[in-house]
Amino acid sequence: MRWLLCLVTVFAVWMLLFWSVDPWVIGSGAFFSLIIGSLLGAVFPEEMQMFLNPRRWLFFALYLPYFFFYCLRANVDVMFRVIHPDVPIRPGIVKVRTTLTSSMGKTFLANSITLTPGTLTVDIHGQDLYIHWINIDTDDAQKRSAEICGRFEPLLKRIFE
Repeated sequence: MRWLLCLVTVFAVWMLLFWSVDPWVIGSGAFFSLIIGSLLGAVFPEEMQMFLNPRRWLFFALYLPYFFFYCLRANVDVMFRVIHPDVPIRPGIVKVRTTLTSSMGKTFLANSITLTPGTLTVDIHGQDLYIHWINIDTDDAQKRSAEICGRFEPLLKRIFE
């Protein structure tokens, strides 16, 4: 089933890139889709069929401006820390726990954290994420998890789970 989903996805991308119904384009797209689907079908994520749900697309459309707001806010925070010498910087690696269970959701959360300035996801081990944080302001693990992951998890849960 995964290889078929991979084949259809690759063929759809091929047709969108060439935007032609020429028989050579369709034939070569089908040929290369068969090859890629056969080779990469085993590593294609199983959760891809759930993205056909329009509700998930709506929550993804809501997530993008939400993420960009927090990304802009973190940019201003890091900029202020660089420019102003009296603002504290206490860097370190912290362990936070996520409530997301799907591998795609955890990957998206890790990428969202990494793209937000001041944080960098170093490793994912089960439900735990190891994050390099520019300013560790609390030693309480639940507060750290709420501050780093808590802002992204509710929407990502609706998108990926």
